[in-house]
Amino acid sequence: MDTRELRNVFGSFVTGVTVVTTVDAQGAYQGVTANSFSSVSLDPPLVLWSQAKGARSFPAFRDSDRFIVNILSEDQRELSQRFAASGPDKFAGVDTHLRQAGVPALPGCCAFVECRKVAMYPGGDHILYLGEVIAVERNE
Repeated sequence: MDTRELRNVFGSFVTGVTVVTTVDAQGAYQGVTANSFSSVSLDPPLVLWSQAKGARSFPAFRDSDRFIVNILSEDQRELSQRFAASGPDKFAGVDTHLRQAGVPALPGCCAFVECRKVAMYPGGDHILYLGEVIAVERNE
């Protein structure tokens, strides 16, 4: 199978864009752009997202028990691109505010979904994270 064509086909499905954030064991903020986010259940409240095993921030998300899904607004393309690229400090110059457990949330997002990781599942070259929603906030 042509993986480029597969990627193009998957890319034709319109999704929202998120930046998922956490804190690593050394206290450094970590974040990655993800459009693989989806709701799973309302009772209990669960969400799912996936991350490439080769991502620089993979160890931080694998080892952390908390994460925030920052649902980006239409005018946050720069943030999406910043967190999609590989780099040492994606948070440089970005104002954040800390939520429960010291996890950073990004400014100006449509919404925040704060989660406690409850499971990880293998998914080929990705890991699927299942999170229980512990807090939400929606902005106008």
